[in-house]
This record gives sequence, structure tokens and C-alpha cells, in this order.
Amino acid sequence: MNGFTRWMEQHFLPVAAKIGSQRHLVAIRDAFIGIMPITMVGSVAVLLNVFFRDLPTEWGATSFVETMSPLIAINGNVWFGSIAIIAFVFVFSLGYNIAKSYEVNPLAGGVVAFSSLIATLPQTADFSYALPGVSIDNLGALTDLGLKAQIVGENLNLDVSGWGFIGLNYAGAAGLFTALIIGLLTSMIYVKLMLKGIIIKLPDSVPSAVNKAFAAIIPGIVAVYVAATLGYLSVTYLGFSINDLILEYIQKPLLGLSQGLFSVILVTFLVQVFWFFGLHGHNVLAPIMDGVYLPALISNTEAYQAAKSTADLPYLWTRGSFDAYAQMGGSGITLALIIAIFIFSKRKDSRTIAKLGAPMGVFNINEPVVFGMPIVLNPFYIIPWLIIPPITATIAYLLTAIGVIPPTFVVVPWVMPVGIHAYLSTGGSLLAGLVSVFNLFVAFVIWSPFVLLANRVKKVDADEEVA
Repeated sequence: MNGFTRWMEQHFLPVAAKIGSQRHLVAIRDAFIGIMPITMVGSVAVLLNVFFRDLPTEWGATSFVETMSPLIAINGNVWFGSIAIIAFVFVFSLGYNIAKSYEVNPLAGGVVAFSSLIATLPQTADFSYALPGVSIDNLGALTDLGLKAQIVGENLNLDVSGWGFIGLNYAGAAGLFTALIIGLLTSMIYVKLMLKGIIIKLPDSVPSAVNKAFAAIIPGIVAVYVAATLGYLSVTYLGFSINDLILEYIQKPLLGLSQGLFSVILVTFLVQVFWFFGLHGHNVLAPIMDGVYLPALISNTEAYQAAKSTADLPYLWTRGSFDAYAQMGGSGITLALIIAIFIFSKRKDSRTIAKLGAPMGVFNINEPVVFGMPIVLNPFYIIPWLIIPPITATIAYLLTAIGVIPPTFVVVPWVMPVGIHAYLSTGGSLLAGLVSVFNLFVAFVIWSPFVLLANRVKKVDADEEVA
């Protein structure tokens, strides 16, 4: 075991550390963190409408729903101003964080990234209106007037095109990958030109804010024009917008791969591996957990908002599923370890750490346990540490796949206690909350033998360890 640990430290850790500190990946991680207020407020609105509208409707409490209709409408407006435009908010956050990491004007970086994304979007929309009372015999007359009309079933429909429209699907979860790619590309164009000094320079007497704004003009022009040109070429020669291409050939395949049980187990396992070596597993894997599984969560939110039902949510496993079923009490489900220590441990040091970590462990903060026991680089605890989250994730995944519990579709703060997180993130599913508690029990069963075994292991004096 010591040889394996040394090999991992020599060959695996340096690579993991570089990945975790890579400038662009850190910017992506921070960009997702930056939009957390928006995802939270939108999810709160969806969750409130679950209790104000959806559940009461199922229970036949229509009078209550009518009474709450003003709040239901307000919650709809909140959703429209948050999750419905999440891609637009994210691309600004990404541009800001990339520019900040290179120490150039971050506000201009965010504005340039946002403008570049808008420049790639289709600007026209097609509408088809049924013409009630108009005979299909009038098709020729409408066509002679230069109007676009067609027969749909037994009705005559008028087709109209308009300019100045932005499809809401480009602003939401379906546009996140496009926002990520366009944001990275145009932000780096802006940054590189700024660093090369290809800017408008004003005298030192000019106020700093004005100087910064003018300095960003040339890099901003180049970046936005590059994005707009790519958008034009894509529509003209490929027949699809950039967003449609990325959605069809990148985002959907990646999300599809992420939904397999093997992918879920692998990501859960790697989080534990990174943590075992003292690296923040969630931060290292943030481009995957947030870049892939968060769009799945937002897509589920949008699907629920449209259908008012969990029956046809598109994704089984989302970013919230990890927190709800595989990270209760923190990585490794150490809340179960704390409970096992309180029940079985006779070691004073372990019980002291458990007492210190218990209050925070309830809210999924487990650094006192991870570094105090310690779990990090401790071969004694490596087996339960690595296997518990994949096991509990598998249980929840299978129960979701067969329809016992619904997929998560509400963004919930990761500090929510065990059971409550799953209950809220699934829109009030009691079974989901019970599955989360059951997973805690499974973790307790696996941790307990190792706690009992630790009673029989003589604690080495700190001075002897140093020697």
C-alpha cells in the first residue's frame, strides 16, 4: 500500500495538481461559481411553484392554487430572469474570470464575451398562424399577394418571418456549451490583444476608467467580429447556427455519455481519489461536474417548468444527484463515519475529532475529519473512502433509472442536510429523501468495521511518527 501511495504521489499527483490549477479550467470553475446566485434564485422559484401549484393541483386543492396565483406568476418571472437566460449570464462570468486571471480589464472581458455570443445567434424567427374561417380555396389568392401560406390538415396557415428575435432555447441550458466555447475563444482573443498592447492609448491625465474602456475597444472589436463571422459562415455554408451545431455534435453526445452508470461511478470515484491525496476533488473535476452535469440539471429544470411533471425529465443524473446521494456529510459520506465513531470508537483522538466535525458534518463540511483523522494519505481508511460514494451513487442511479425516485431538477445549496437535499432537489419526493437517508445507513455499515478495527490499532505517538 505504501508503494502504491508513493507511486501515486510521484506520477499521478503532479498531473492532477496541474489540471486543478490550469488557468482556463480555474476560470471555468469560477465562472460557474459566479452564476450560483442566478441558478439558486431560479431554482427557488421553481421549487416554490412545486408547493404552490403542482403538488396542490395533484391533491385537488384548486382553490389554494387560485389564491397563490399572483405568487405563482411572480415565480415564473423570476425563473424567466434567471435560469431561462443562464447561458447569457454564464458567458459574461466566464469572460470576466478569464480576463481577471490574465490581469486585464475583467469587466470589459465579460462584456466582450457576452456581445460575442449574441453575435453568433440567429436573429430571425418563423411563425405559423392558423386562419380560422378562411377556406383553403384561398391559398392561391394569398400566394399571389406574396404571402407565404400552406394547408395544414383542414386549416389554412399563414407563415410569417420576423427579424430581431433571440430564441429562448439559445439562452438557457441548451446554450451553455456554446457560451463556454464562444466565451473561451473570444475572451482569449481579447486577452491576447490586450497583453500585446494592441490598444488605444490615452494620456495619463485621462481618468483611469476612461483609459481602461478605450484600451478594450480594439481587442473587443476583433473578438466580436470573429464571433460574428463564424456565426455567418456556419449559417451560410452549413445551414445551421453555431449553437445548433455545438448542441447536436458536442453537448448532446457529452451529456449522453455522462448519463451512463459507468460514467457516474467513475466521476464519483475520481473525486475520492483526488481528495485522498489532499486535492479538492470537486474543484479538480469542476469542468466535468459543472460543465457537463450542471447543464443536465438546468435542462431538467427547464423541462419541469414546461411540463409541470417529473415524468419526462431528460436526464437521470445531474450535478445535484452527487450531493443528494453520494456526498452527504461531505466527500466519503463522512457523516456516517462520525456516527460510527460515536457508537463504536474507543479512541479518544477519534472521538475528539468527531465531536469537532459533527456540527459542520451535518451541513456537508468535512475538512476537520478529512485532515484531522486524517483521511488524507491514510491507507487505513482508503477502502471505505474510495468505495462508499460509488456504491451509494449506484443505488440512487438504479432507483432513478427504474422510476422509484425522480431525477433531481432543482438547484439546492450543497450545505443542505442529508435527506432534505434530496427531498428538495427532486421537487418534494419523500422517497428521494428516504433513499438519501438509506445511503447514509449503507455508508455507516461500511465505515463501522474500520472504526472497530481502529480500536485495536495502537496509536503511534506523534514523536515516533516524525522519527
